[in-house]
Amino acid sequence: MATEKTLNDLFLDTLKDIYYAEKQILKALPKMARAAQSEEGKAGFLQHRDETQAQVERLEQVFEMIGKPARGKTCEAIQGIIAEAEEIMDEFKGTVALDAGLISSAQSVEHYEIARYGTLIAWAKQLGLKDAVPLLQATLAEEEATDKKLTQLAESSANVKGKGKAA
Repeated sequence: MATEKTLNDLFLDTLKDIYYAEKQILKALPKMARAAQSEEGKAGFLQHRDETQAQVERLEQVFEMIGKPARGKTCEAIQGIIAEAEEIMDEFKGTVALDAGLISSAQSVEHYEIARYGTLIAWAKQLGLKDAVPLLQATLAEEEATDKKLTQLAESSANVKGKGKAA
């Protein structure tokens, strides 16, 4: 008979999921930076890569707190979002709409992460993992700030340029 799964198991599973996701995002961001046409876009993706590195390190601290090895678990959701970004990079390469597409992909990533970190914070509180909460909250705050920056970048330039010439 299968053993009863608990919130502890779910917390660990979700931690592995977001750890895998962050590692995949680390690999994808330099590609997105190279593909971006605006200097602002390139700089934003590279800055987010540095931030993501710190987020990976925070997750490793949480794994340590719960006495588990920092190991990822394949996250189908992030693989799908990254595959979509790669498709946009191929299909819109060299077009005025490319940066708008890249920003849209990056926001899909952010929204996924925001959902995951919000959940992990709630569960960490429930499980009495007091030391993990501020680490997860620091990352959540960064993800929310990045999402806002992406929205500003989209509204100020990428979406406008992406429209192209009026018919």
